[in-house]
Amino acid sequence: ALETLKMFEKKDSRVKSAAATNLSFLYYLGNELEQATNYADLAVNSDRYNPAALTNKGNTVFANGDCEKAAEFYKEALRNDSLCTEALYNLGLAYKKLNRIDEALDCFLKLHAILPNSAQVLYQLASIYQIMEDPNQAIEWLLQLISVVPTDPHVLSKLGNLYDNEGDKSQAFHYYCESYRYFPSNIEVIEWLGAYYID
Repeated sequence: ALETLKMFEKKDSRVKSAAATNLSFLYYLGNELEQATNYADLAVNSDRYNPAALTNKGNTVFANGDCEKAAEFYKEALRNDSLCTEALYNLGLAYKKLNRIDEALDCFLKLHAILPNSAQVLYQLASIYQIMEDPNQAIEWLLQLISVVPTDPHVLSKLGNLYDNEGDKSQAFHYYCESYRYFPSNIEVIEWLGAYYID
């Protein structure tokens, strides 16, 4: 894939930008941040209005720890294409990392309107409501999430934990048992179930 895309580097700016965007993404996936950054720069310089190129540039900046600057690239990508879901998702993550929780929530709620059955978006919404210390909303979003991915042991144990914190032992037991059924090696789940049976 890398060799094929490198053949397009010499073409006109649109083709060059598309090739550089894909090369940047492949290097990013391979955890070669320096190369990913170089190709992200090339993609953005070739076509400043390419939302995928701007998103990739934001990703490389995010990976280097500058969440503020990454958020700026994601916002620019969204100005060029308001339906660029990758930029919106990553902007939500950047805001979450910056502890700008209300703005992160806004991003993920917009995404939910576009992608109502996205497991990642549902998980992020539940996570944000947990940060906001609103367990009832977190539970609601996790229940929606298990309707999409019913066999995820991590989500099931998270639900068990939330119900346990709310004092609903029977619901907590149900979700911990379900989590154990799909992944019987989670020590925290085993410990909780053991304590429950002792009680």
